[in-house]
Amino acid sequence: MKILALAASNNKQSINKKLVTYAGSLIDGAEVEVLDINDYEMPIYSVDREEENGIPDLAHAFYKKIGDADALIISYAEHNGSFTAAYKNLYDWTSRIDMKVYQGKPMLMLAASPGPGGGANVLASAKTSAPYFGGEVVAALSFPSFHNHFDVQVGELTDSELQSQLLEGVRKLTS
Repeated sequence: MKILALAASNNKQSINKKLVTYAGSLIDGAEVEVLDINDYEMPIYSVDREEENGIPDLAHAFYKKIGDADALIISYAEHNGSFTAAYKNLYDWTSRIDMKVYQGKPMLMLAASPGPGGGANVLASAKTSAPYFGGEVVAALSFPSFHNHFDVQVGELTDSELQSQLLEGVRKLTS
């Protein structure tokens, strides 16, 4: 099984990248690729840019990465209650290739934040829209007050309830 894991954040110290990397490490026997969306930075999407220059090669490369995977793990950072600009732009460009960006893949959706909200707003939005864009959400989990529940030195969850929920989400993704 090939899993594509990514944080929907361009922060180099992203807690969502730490979480998605950890989640991927819990999957035995799978090939897990942790993607950095910084490698897919493109101009801000506009119809004018698309008409003048076409869809960037990086959008095609990202779409292919999704297509080559058997399942997806995405951990969403929340900026002002919504997707990060970096992820939204990548997603906007990729959706011009095919509105079914997720290509029918099963998805484990996560969101983490340092505050008590846990990225719940962006997670709800992502979960609601995923089926329209070809995603099959098997589980969606929020991780509030991240630094209180994740040991960044060791790279793992310290909260047993959150750990159980994550293990169940991983099980659903891989079964």
